[in-house]
Amino acid sequence: MVIDPVARRTDGESVRIAKDVLCAGAGAKICLPEGPEEFAQALARRGRRRPVVIGDDRALLRAVGLLHKERELAGVPLSLVPVGPPEAVALSRTLGVPTDAVAAARTVLDGGERPMDLLTDDSDGIVLGGLRIPCGDTSGTLPEYGAYGTSGVAAEPDGRAVCGAPERVADDGGAGPGADPTVGHRSWWRPAARTARTALSLLTTPTAGRWGAPRPGSAEEGAGRRGRVPAQRLRLRIEADGALLADLDRPVRGVSVVPWAGDGGVVDDVPAGRPGGLAEVVVHWPGGERPLRARARAVTVSGADFHYRADALVGGPVRTRTWTVQPGAWRLQLPRQG
Repeated sequence: MVIDPVARRTDGESVRIAKDVLCAGAGAKICLPEGPEEFAQALARRGRRRPVVIGDDRALLRAVGLLHKERELAGVPLSLVPVGPPEAVALSRTLGVPTDAVAAARTVLDGGERPMDLLTDDSDGIVLGGLRIPCGDTSGTLPEYGAYGTSGVAAEPDGRAVCGAPERVADDGGAGPGADPTVGHRSWWRPAARTARTALSLLTTPTAGRWGAPRPGSAEEGAGRRGRVPAQRLRLRIEADGALLADLDRPVRGVSVVPWAGDGGVVDDVPAGRPGGLAEVVVHWPGGERPLRARARAVTVSGADFHYRADALVGGPVRTRTWTVQPGAWRLQLPRQG
């Protein structure tokens, strides 16, 4: 049982509850790392024990990243008890892990392993829930993801993918997927961070809050009238399994890529019901034009320097990046269905 230090500081009561439930139901070795190196050592010394991570999305990403780096990910099922504010465990919730400490701890004891797809990129980075190339000003620290929709990308209440208003400001200084997720992590409730969050939201959030065109007469349309920055239009070349979805001669509002396991629907004439091993790619255009959707095993994005958000981390700037789906690459303990 590896208890992330951020979880201990953020919500010690939930950590205590989870620890009590787990220790009452099974034998456990408790590890209390104080930093990334100790976290890695605790995971490496697990022996035949099943690792259980108590912490937020960044702790999960660190554990998966370490196992992936050691090429042991496929053989080590992971269990997670999410601890943290809602925006810090959005990925865990999307993956199907209960966010209540008691329910999550019982899932560790009584749940079942489920194979999960992930995306790997050409720099050996990983993506569990989804990635997107955000709109808005990317000259400074990028906003983190807000709440995830059922497809694993930020969504409006009606389920449509959006570029999204930032929930909070990233504290990793723009670190990429290879960086440690907790370096520079600050308590989310600190007044200074909350003030910066609010300011960034005012600067980057479209008035309509959607990918579509700004409303006539809105603050977004008259950018600068109230200090708002118009959404950035990116010129990117986007390929899905070699098929060209967008080229540099046409700007896009944003791109999202998520692992897809089949949902019984049809997306742009691509039949559903196929097994995992595919990613769903959504390209959003300026204005109200219908987004372009496709499914592929490999997605390549290239163009001028761009940042991207992979789960809870910021990557870039890069000029080209390819993400490839790895079907069933890791296993996660989830509630039993039925």
